[in-house]
Amino acid sequence: MDVKIKKALISVSNKFGAVELAQSLHKSGVEIISTGGTMKAIRAAGVPVTYVSDLTGFPEIMNGRVKTLNPKIHGGILAVRDNPEHVKQMEENGIAPIDMVVVNLYPFKSTIRKANVTLEEAIENIDIGGPAMIRAAAKNFKYVTVVTNPDSYEEIAKMIAETGGVDYKTRLKLATAAFAHTADYDLMITDYLSRVEG
Repeated sequence: MDVKIKKALISVSNKFGAVELAQSLHKSGVEIISTGGTMKAIRAAGVPVTYVSDLTGFPEIMNGRVKTLNPKIHGGILAVRDNPEHVKQMEENGIAPIDMVVVNLYPFKSTIRKANVTLEEAIENIDIGGPAMIRAAAKNFKYVTVVTNPDSYEEIAKMIAETGGVDYKTRLKLATAAFAHTADYDLMITDYLSRVEG
């Protein structure tokens, strides 16, 4: 079963290929939602984009620590589209479905490799909202496409341009890669923190 992509959330630390992906999605009629730096890059390229804060009605706060952790984002990602109760709750709470999540995480690995990196610096590069969105989208792969690797952008954009959606097999493959991505990320943080002297 193909799932039509009508709305995509793009929030990436590694911006490689993100603007080109947004341009392709826009040409395919996909509405784009984005955060801070990613939104600015997409908008600068002339692609219409909705700022996450405009969608949620809530500003990015605490130096960006809290921006996507909101029911209008997670409800849009996690809703079971053929569950009448979920659909009803979406309607009651003004939540629109999000069909694709394109996220990669804060550069923890490159941060901790810097000479003289402080514990505070390392901690600020532990992504919270990113893994939450990735895991939500991967859990709901029956309805949502999750993309964590820029190497997949071209293939996914082409599929959407040709069919308007992403097939089940591809969504499952992407979800599996997404869980591997967050698992590796958590393992890296665990390893780093286990070496921190108290």
